[in-house]
Amino acid sequence: MDVQNTLLELRTKRGISAARLAAEVGVSRQTVYAIEAGTYVPNTAVSLKLARVLEVQVEQIFQLEVVAKDETKKVEVCLLSKVDEAQVGQPLRLCRVGSQIVAVPPEPGVWSLPSADAVLESTMRGTTHSAKATVTGVQWDTPNRMLIAGCDPSASILEHSLRSQGFELLISYQNSSESLELLKQKLVHIAGTHLVDKASGEFDMARVRSLLGTTAVSVYAYALWEEGITVSGGNPSGIRSVADFANAGVRIINREPGSGCRQLLDSLLRSAGVDHHRVNGYDKIARGHLPAARLVQSGEVDCCISTRTVARALGLEFIPLVRRPYHLVIRRTSLKLPAVQALLELLGRTSFRREIEACTGYDMRAAGELIS
Repeated sequence: MDVQNTLLELRTKRGISAARLAAEVGVSRQTVYAIEAGTYVPNTAVSLKLARVLEVQVEQIFQLEVVAKDETKKVEVCLLSKVDEAQVGQPLRLCRVGSQIVAVPPEPGVWSLPSADAVLESTMRGTTHSAKATVTGVQWDTPNRMLIAGCDPSASILEHSLRSQGFELLISYQNSSESLELLKQKLVHIAGTHLVDKASGEFDMARVRSLLGTTAVSVYAYALWEEGITVSGGNPSGIRSVADFANAGVRIINREPGSGCRQLLDSLLRSAGVDHHRVNGYDKIARGHLPAARLVQSGEVDCCISTRTVARALGLEFIPLVRRPYHLVIRRTSLKLPAVQALLELLGRTSFRREIEACTGYDMRAAGELIS
């Protein structure tokens, strides 16, 4: 049996805000949201206080419901991976974004399989995202779950912090350009990006506005990080700058077009007067900071463009080149979602900023500030 509740309906009917209800009951606003989403069942004392504030019986708020033996069903989803590479039976996590059900292949753990809300049933060849999935249960369909696309490895720390408050953050690892495109298509709630304007070297706000409009989204600061050259211990190839990428014997791994690291490499090669055809491995692609750095760690290549955080995590050496901001772009229609509100509140907490800085080396002083 599952505990169902009508807390959101009763609170809305009486015109009581989540913050006010939380204050009168003596719990956090996030706890109220978690109860409403069904991800947290309060104890007897809290249940009685809720009933007193709402002027109803406890049974009018909470009910026991027998879960059907078979809740599996097939639904159409928007799959955030290349449909031509997807495999039938692949586990999926689901998130409702607007009116669409978006499916994200979760990252498997080192020693365990990832949790899943569904499995891939079939894909529609010739389409970008269309697929069908077999869904088990309904626990995924909650306003306390949101979807972010981006390339920042610290998103997993953000996810863990939000989960402890009763919220879920699904992560689709995409480069900056892909993340903004998914936000434009209304397939994610938040896009992370570290693209910069080629002329000024500052965050490319003009691109965000031209792609998404001037009023459709808000941009919030997240982190200031270092990008540079990641090399193996001892730097046996003697690499000091991207100009050395053209040296005989130096093998690189590149990032895909549209990524911030690819943008940086191309810019520095142009400045150094190096034709990319002279760079061994320029056309060899790794999708993501960590996949690229792992190839350096394994000895398959000598270097890549990545962040200091990734180099430090894998025990590699790092040659800093630039400091760049990583921002979060959020649709304004999503700002009222409980999960998004909880994320923005978390960014403003000193304790959270210190945790990220300790784990990554990022500068988090501006985290949560509204940029535009």
